[in-house]
Amino acid sequence: MNIENTPMIYPAICAVMEEIGFIGKDGKNQQQGFRYRSIDAVMNTLNPIMIHHKIFCTPEVLEQTREERTTAKGTTLIYSICRIRYRFYAEDGSYVDAIVVGEGMDSGDKATNKAMAVAFKYACFQTFCIPTENLMDDPDATTPEQSKRDTGNVQNSVDERRKKLCDELSQELMRTGYAWGSVYKTYKVDCMEKLTQLQLKDCINKIRKLPDRVVQ
Repeated sequence: MNIENTPMIYPAICAVMEEIGFIGKDGKNQQQGFRYRSIDAVMNTLNPIMIHHKIFCTPEVLEQTREERTTAKGTTLIYSICRIRYRFYAEDGSYVDAIVVGEGMDSGDKATNKAMAVAFKYACFQTFCIPTENLMDDPDATTPEQSKRDTGNVQNSVDERRKKLCDELSQELMRTGYAWGSVYKTYKVDCMEKLTQLQLKDCINKIRKLPDRVVQ
């Protein structure tokens, strides 16, 4: 093999592997109390080493799915699954790809953030073979209790609530004279099925404040 033509990314990654060492558990789960390795620990350890060996990384979300789930306590959660390609570049433009799947769950707007944080952490662990054991996902720090999904009862309940919300929104649109197209434009979707329950509730609350359509 011609050493002069060897892409620089290969020896650069090996150099990072040689230097990085062990990453300890710096985080503590808020519910169960166990220790885990946080994304901060990984990034804080890798950043100076990657700079030294002139490696940088860019993410690209290849696929994303989002759905709503209900906990045993009846709380609605947003569940996000992202398939992401992380591309590690060397200074000559050569690169290697790491395609990983990250999952995140949150009651607000952080589900995708958590999914991406987990995906990047595991991309780094596996690309640089970071010495560790008993890996824990970052979202475990705030993992809500989730209900069982194999009975079908939860899904049926979710479907019924969604249908009621759609019917209620439809009635409000008829009352005010607005069309579904305005709803799609507001929430940047192209059909009713892509509206989440949170978006449906938000839209209903906004339209309720509007006056009735004036019939001439």
